[in-house]
Amino acid sequence: MPFEKINNLQVYYEMHGEGEVIMLMHHGFGSTRIWDSIYPRFVDQGYKVVMFDRRGYGRSERGDDFPEFFNSDRYRSESVEELRTLKENLGITECHLVGQCEAGVIGIDYSIKYPNEVKTLTIAGTQCYSKLPMTEFVVTKFKKQFADLEPNLQAKTIKNHGEAAEMNYNLFIQAGGAYGLGYFDLRPILSLVTSPTLIVYPDRSIYFDVEQSIAFYRHLLKGELAVFPKCGHDTQEERPEEYTRAILDFIKRNTKGECSRVAPAMTCLA
Repeated sequence: MPFEKINNLQVYYEMHGEGEVIMLMHHGFGSTRIWDSIYPRFVDQGYKVVMFDRRGYGRSERGDDFPEFFNSDRYRSESVEELRTLKENLGITECHLVGQCEAGVIGIDYSIKYPNEVKTLTIAGTQCYSKLPMTEFVVTKFKKQFADLEPNLQAKTIKNHGEAAEMNYNLFIQAGGAYGLGYFDLRPILSLVTSPTLIVYPDRSIYFDVEQSIAFYRHLLKGELAVFPKCGHDTQEERPEEYTRAILDFIKRNTKGECSRVAPAMTCLA
């Protein structure tokens, strides 16, 4: 299995196909396994897909200080640098970034810090701002412990993290460094994102209401919005064909000079 050593830890990654690079970044409870039904569709359309398990997720090493790291101010910034180091090690310069849920935050931060390296950015099901402090949000939205999860959710977590599933879940339901302990709000920095950005959002997420997607749409300079009706939070799992088609259409529009910046675009996918 392929690994790259980043900050003295082994980071698991996969590469598939040839062509322009699409980098897929998993959500805050997942791993590369969430893309099992997605990445072949991009490969079939002539793209090289790179996906990886972030530090402490899936098959990547945690490090002895991972619980401290996860809840520290370092988590968000070091996740950006982990992505950049992996890109450099693999010889990737420009790419299309796709971040599911929490990884959308990494995509936004990366696009602001390294704007010349991001051809397009897709963020799917990502929180834009919180209405409660994140510690309260977590209490209202997530089960208290792994043992409280329904069997199907336990099985999904085990699929992503193997023997570390229970330990990881019980850590991940804390607020985490990506979001912090207080209120979370991306709106003040969204105007700094210069890459064309697609917001993919379900209208029936159990975590975030669809108004979150409108906030992204209103604050991005080059934003497009695709809303999936009658769809739950894990859009890539529930609607893989429409999910990949929306992203591919977006990439093609914004890499062939077909769509100049005049006004945002909004789409409702039936």
